[in-house]
Amino acid sequence: MTTPTAIEVDCSTGVVTERELTAEEITQREADAAAFAAAKAEEEAAAAALATLKASAKAKLIAGEALTEEEAATIVL
Repeated sequence: MTTPTAIEVDCSTGVVTERELTAEEITQREADAAAFAAAKAEEEAAAAALATLKASAKAKLIAGEALTEEEAATIVL
C-alpha cells in the first residue's frame, strides 16, 4: 500500500511541494473519515425518521384522525 501524499502550494512563490503524510496526519485523516461517516449516518437516520413521521401525519389526515404534536410539526403551510 502506498502512503498518502499531501500537496502544498506556496501561493506567494507558486512553488508546489508533494510529500508523504506523517503517521499523525494519516491517523487524523482516518479519524475525520470515521467522524464524517457517523455524522452522515445520523443525518440519514434523522431524514428517514422525518419521512416516516410525515407519512404517518398524511395518512392520519386522509383518514380524518387527530395528529400528534410531533406529526403536526412536520406540516409546512
